[in-house]
Amino acid sequence: MNVLKVVHLNTYDGNGGAGRASLRLNSALRDQGIESKVIVHYKFGKNPDIGEFNTNLLQKAWTAAMIVLERIWAKRYLKAVKTPFSFAWFGRSVIRHPDVIAADIIHLHWVNHGFLNPKHLAEIAKLGKPVVWTFHDSNAFTGGCHVRYTCENFKKDCGNCPLLENASAKDYSHKIWVDKNEAYQLLDFTIIAPSTWMQRSVGESSLMKGKPVEQIANTLETDIFKPQNKAEAKAKAGFAADKFIFLSGFMPSRKDLHKGTSYLMEALELLKTRMGAKAEDIELVVFGNRNSEDVPDFPFPTTFLGTINDDAQLALCYAGADAFLIPSLEDNLPYTVMESLSSGTPVITFKTGGIPDMVKHLQNGYVAEYRSSESFADGMEWVINFPDRALLNDAARQTVMDHFSEKVIAARHIELYQKLKEATI
Repeated sequence: MNVLKVVHLNTYDGNGGAGRASLRLNSALRDQGIESKVIVHYKFGKNPDIGEFNTNLLQKAWTAAMIVLERIWAKRYLKAVKTPFSFAWFGRSVIRHPDVIAADIIHLHWVNHGFLNPKHLAEIAKLGKPVVWTFHDSNAFTGGCHVRYTCENFKKDCGNCPLLENASAKDYSHKIWVDKNEAYQLLDFTIIAPSTWMQRSVGESSLMKGKPVEQIANTLETDIFKPQNKAEAKAKAGFAADKFIFLSGFMPSRKDLHKGTSYLMEALELLKTRMGAKAEDIELVVFGNRNSEDVPDFPFPTTFLGTINDDAQLALCYAGADAFLIPSLEDNLPYTVMESLSSGTPVITFKTGGIPDMVKHLQNGYVAEYRSSESFADGMEWVINFPDRALLNDAARQTVMDHFSEKVIAARHIELYQKLKEATI
């Protein structure tokens, strides 16, 4: 029996959630005997197992220039908001790459920043191979935005985009929608929605009508992100042994709307008031790529760890924390939540996106009412006062092992790949 060959296409090698998801899936598939490989548009690292479409320094410089140019040029048309938007002006052909040609399955991931625009997506149809596309955000089925908030234009044909300076019925978002619609008529692909929320969003999208959808979550390294003795992990991470440690990831400024920082700030203020003298027992630890001088003033003693590039060190921080805070207002299936749960640490979150697929209310964490600072504060107070922390920590870990572990997620993908391959024979 021939070994199944899968090629994963992503813009970057591990940068961002989509990049990590593609690499983690690639590893999980290889562990199950699948011949799987990741090829990227622009490669930052030196991992020899990750391929790239640039074959020399000149090509790589050109690719970098196009990525930067598109982002700079986009500012001419966008309002001064932090919501990501892709115009897809540039793109590249991938159909002549030997690994793409040899593959039984072409698996697309995040393909923006000058990688696969509608024209080059449609070109993949010439290969006559099954195509799978994991949607890590909403961009594939919108007229350019990656985060939709309350906008429902994606249900029609976009236009009148709230992110564009000169919005109109036939604005850039509508033009992008038209280009994508034409490409999707030519390219057959099966969509993988990592969350219930994403699957529902795809079903509402005008661009995705008639496209088959499978809900399969992302995975992670459960042997790295694993529970550790809480006291020992706190000591190794440098956390105060006698404090309740709230951990949070990338901490943006108040202007970064979809990260919900303002709600977290209000919730922390409420918690401090409620706790009274016991507020002295609480500390906040923040990791992520944000200068500690460009963050709000937190009501609790706060330690900024900066960017953590070592997974073992990051896992230690999760394991040493008592709870993880994520106030995002829209997210597909954020890895910070999965990593925390896998490390045996409960999560406090809003009811948004795919997060409730992972955080089970009052079982392994607290799902607060959307955009309610008071409800978020309720969640923090609930976890502080939970009578059996070990039980809560065990439930967090078990959720990941049952639903998101490498073997579980690899098996789901392999089943889909084989079904699609057999259908083309």
